[in-house]
Amino acid sequence: MTPTGPCNAPDVVDVVALGESMVTFLPSRPGRLADVPSFDRGIGGAESNVACVLASAGHTVRWVSRVGDDPFGDHLVEAIGGYGVDVAHVRRDPDRPTGIYFRTAGDRATDAHEVAYYRAGSAASAMSVTDPDPAAVRAGRVLHLSGITPALSASCLDLMRELTARRPARPLVSFDVNHRPGLWGDTDAPKVLRDLARGADLVFVGQDEAWGLHSAEAVRAALPEPDVLVVKQGAAGATVFEKRDVTFVPAPRVDVVAEVGAGDAFAAGFLSATLRALPVRDRLRHGHLMAAAALTVPGDHATPPSREHADRLAALDDAAWGRLRLGPGWTEEAQRADEEVRTP
Repeated sequence: MTPTGPCNAPDVVDVVALGESMVTFLPSRPGRLADVPSFDRGIGGAESNVACVLASAGHTVRWVSRVGDDPFGDHLVEAIGGYGVDVAHVRRDPDRPTGIYFRTAGDRATDAHEVAYYRAGSAASAMSVTDPDPAAVRAGRVLHLSGITPALSASCLDLMRELTARRPARPLVSFDVNHRPGLWGDTDAPKVLRDLARGADLVFVGQDEAWGLHSAEAVRAALPEPDVLVVKQGAAGATVFEKRDVTFVPAPRVDVVAEVGAGDAFAAGFLSATLRALPVRDRLRHGHLMAAAALTVPGDHATPPSREHADRLAALDDAAWGRLRLGPGWTEEAQRADEEVRTP
């Protein structure tokens, strides 16, 4: 499936990503949050992560959100804009703060992992069907959303229902389920997220977050409506359902530094290849490669492979792809090698 969107609009971009971003405080060393003496500042947010990776990969991208009229809001707008993302449609809220969170250095999959969110009543939670500007949100070939936004507030849920409603001439709607149980309280999150996903054209969902369903086929049976369904299966790989076709592509072996931001990077890689109308196998491989870049750094943001390098790896035959192993620094090493080849 190739996105069409309002390609003749004067303000069109490849992707509009809507959602909350927060200032992230990353520990200076492993250990409990109570024991860590200092933190390094970063940025984090599922949709803005996707926006930054896509912009780094050469796409035109807009991030739409709200942040506080405070120094943390300044930092987010400047940092995300520094990746080449259009931040002109980020609203500044004089009454509500920018969200922040702290996390431990450990893998999210372990019981020792801790996250402390300070986002209740944040500026982004005030998004609604009347804010942001509908024209700014829909002026893209792809509109990328996630299941985090509807958990922020009732008005954010209303906005998400509006944006995933099937209407003529809308952009291709991409939805990453991103089920975060801690954000939902007593709300029936699985039902809400399934309903939103059914309105999207392209859906990403991790098999580990798919409401207790234990196979990619079961996830597809629960979500038959999206034209394209991507079921992420961790280190094993990912399966795409598109019309009657089912395609599985294994993930390359990766020497993991931290499992943070990999899902967002995968979505960005898949969307980038979709915008380029690449075959489904290559869309999955580009997703895996972007995820591998994120997995081999400690924070949410990694240097992605160049488009040329990613295309070369995505074109490998199955045997060579199966032998691929990626470790820390692999994207930088490839960039240096490419520069040496280009230098006379």
